[in-house]
Amino acid sequence: MIDISALSEAYRARRLSDADVDAVLALCEGNGQFYRYCAAEPTRGQVLSDMHITPPGIDEAHKYYVGFYRDDVLVAVMDLIDGYPDPKIAYIGFFMMDIRFQGRQLGSALIREVKDYLKRAGFSAVRLAIDKANPQSNHFWKKNGFEVIREVPRDEWTVLEAECTL
Repeated sequence: MIDISALSEAYRARRLSDADVDAVLALCEGNGQFYRYCAAEPTRGQVLSDMHITPPGIDEAHKYYVGFYRDDVLVAVMDLIDGYPDPKIAYIGFFMMDIRFQGRQLGSALIREVKDYLKRAGFSAVRLAIDKANPQSNHFWKKNGFEVIREVPRDEWTVLEAECTL
């Protein structure tokens, strides 16, 4: 079980609920570059779906759709799965910083905090998927220690499965 409150010292972290969909949607709508490279659109329905969808065989109790706040401002959103695809691996299904906080190393600092917590919690690695065509995402995750372990073709694009050993 992941202790959400221990994910960050710089931000107040809490599990998001359906009541937070409008705040998450506003954060996503500000990040047009991300959506240019994937088949999704930032809609209310898509955010609600993302809040609840889990990988095959994973119970929703192991899914943490987390908001990171500075005061009352939603600064970042992370979809974190406990124990996927292996009990010792955490999976980041989605991570996005509010556009107003990008470009200042705040996202990298937050990812370092999350990785440090996961290591202390006994995880051996963090895994995620990167849209191969998105240069911003590729740069960010590689800069933060994630190495591509395989390419996975999807219907309309290719994702790079990447992992960071803790």
